Amino acid sequence: MSLSVVVDARAKSRAVVALVAAGVLWGTGGIAGSLLAQRAGLHPQPVAAYRLLVAGGCGVLFLAVTGGARLPRTRAAAVRLVVAGALLALFQTSYFAAVTLTSVSVATMTTIGSLPVFVAAGAAVLDRQRPDARTLISVAAAVAGVVLLSGSSGAGASGWRLVAGVALALLAGAGFAALTLVNRRQVAGLDGLRVTTYGCLVGGVLLLPAGLAFGMTLPLRADVLALALYLGAVPTMLGYAAYLRGLRDARPVFAALAALLEPLTAAVLAAVLLGEHLGVLGWCGAALLVAALAGSYSRR
Repeated sequence: MSLSVVVDARAKSRAVVALVAAGVLWGTGGIAGSLLAQRAGLHPQPVAAYRLLVAGGCGVLFLAVTGGARLPRTRAAAVRLVVAGALLALFQTSYFAAVTLTSVSVATMTTIGSLPVFVAAGAAVLDRQRPDARTLISVAAAVAGVVLLSGSSGAGASGWRLVAGVALALLAGAGFAALTLVNRRQVAGLDGLRVTTYGCLVGGVLLLPAGLAFGMTLPLRADVLALALYLGAVPTMLGYAAYLRGLRDARPVFAALAALLEPLTAAVLAAVLLGEHLGVLGWCGAALLVAALAGSYSRR
């Protein structure tokens, strides 16, 4: 076995670990954001702004301590950070609005469940390759899973709230898919940590006007401050940095599929901490999403 093959295998193994870690960390984000909104009395918009701003602040602090805060002064780097920030802002605000209208489980599973579909479709367009039969079957299974999940008796919403919540969750999925496709190729001098740090800052600034309009007053209580810090530092800063690190050595579709660990984590936490229940249809939908994951992953 040549050295290049060994190095490539190790890089892919590290990518898998990073992507799995990202999925698990993200699974705690919906719970933390929901609890922060409840305990601080905040609208989803300021919660999304706080999440990105705190994440960016934590990243800047870490980079400053480690001596890596400087950015390349190139047009490509500037464009990448602005685009990443805009997509992060779109994803966060759409996702938290979906959580408010439906539930943590439904919003998370719909968002992440649709992600592989959007990424596979986007990659097919960008790479000018028609999707094969296995990809189409996986897409159909994922869509069916989302439909069943949305119709779960434990959705916590019905009527226009359910329709609007699912639509916002799908918008969040599309935004994150675009972020995945944009970052599948690195810009010189920008690693995953820098893109996450400065992208979060840009996204947070973009969300500030709407956040301020809804009110961003944060009660100075230990539980509220701890939730805000956790939400920004762990599922956001660490989660996105791990995801972008793994994306460097993995196919975009695989990275998107690995993100399906998020709804599994979120569903367990929502059941334990918030008393949410997906119901039989919801879990059937989750099973179909996992089947879509397996079908797409086995494609060579």
